[in-house]
Amino acid sequence: MPHVILMALAPIFFVMALGYVAGRMRTIDNHHVGELNALVMDFALPASLFVATASTQRSEMIAQGPLFTILGVAMLLPYLLWYLWQRRFSKASTAEAAVQALTVALPNYAAAGLPIAAAIIGPTGTVPVAIAIAAGSILPSPLTLVLLELSDRKGTTEAGGRAKRIARALLRSLTKPIVLAPVLGTLLSLSGLNPDAVARASLVLIGQAAGGVALFLTGLILSAQPFRLDWNVVGATLMSNLLQPLLVVAIVCAFPVPSDVAKVAILMAALPSGFFGILFGVKYGVASIEAGSIVIASTVSSIVTLAIAIAMLYPQ
Repeated sequence: MPHVILMALAPIFFVMALGYVAGRMRTIDNHHVGELNALVMDFALPASLFVATASTQRSEMIAQGPLFTILGVAMLLPYLLWYLWQRRFSKASTAEAAVQALTVALPNYAAAGLPIAAAIIGPTGTVPVAIAIAAGSILPSPLTLVLLELSDRKGTTEAGGRAKRIARALLRSLTKPIVLAPVLGTLLSLSGLNPDAVARASLVLIGQAAGGVALFLTGLILSAQPFRLDWNVVGATLMSNLLQPLLVVAIVCAFPVPSDVAKVAILMAALPSGFFGILFGVKYGVASIEAGSIVIASTVSSIVTLAIAIAMLYPQ
């Protein structure tokens, strides 16, 4: 079991460390990462998400409905709680609160979920991870994009009232490739159709860069920010690594859920904080020191929390 956990987590730390060292040594400019961010958010990750969801068989997609619902609730509730806490008590801006909330609520499905599921569950672990990624891209991600669009200074000069601004922000967020890709992939899967071999191979080729480049970019971004361990970061880490999986435990205990779905849901919730919040923040000019610190603290502490979760869920 220690070997399995090491094989799942060591590559994540290694690639992030590469990006961090490259930024600190100025091998790559860690203050101007817009092009790399566009590569990840507009091309590589959307391609990966589309293939993962569209290639899932219709029956398997339908069978994973409870997983989608459980993870959706487990992400949205912490998201709203952390966002309101930051706005009301920490007096954070809308953009900063949104970036932090997404960092806390959306686990690292894309980079950490796939290798861990493959190591623990086996080849069939790709399907629940695809569902988890779709849930994260369809639910909290558009909400964050709407809040960032509304707080974007460029949009404050647009004509129209608040309702029109919200409508425009919602339209922009829902047409982002990172949101459209898993939605279209899910619809294609539910229709019973699958992308042909040529289309799948073409998308897989660019999609394979998603996890590695995203982790490298995360390390690169973090290298330009100081790590600050305060009570806010500690609270966010506890929310992400401990309270979120416990919330899933409460849900699966309260409702009749198949044991295999319950185990996967808890495992997915126990993953460390993801980097979508940081990448979204970079795209909108929000360099959140808190979000970067949360990702670092959550990833490091996940060595312990993930080990406990895996040992309890999959003892053999």
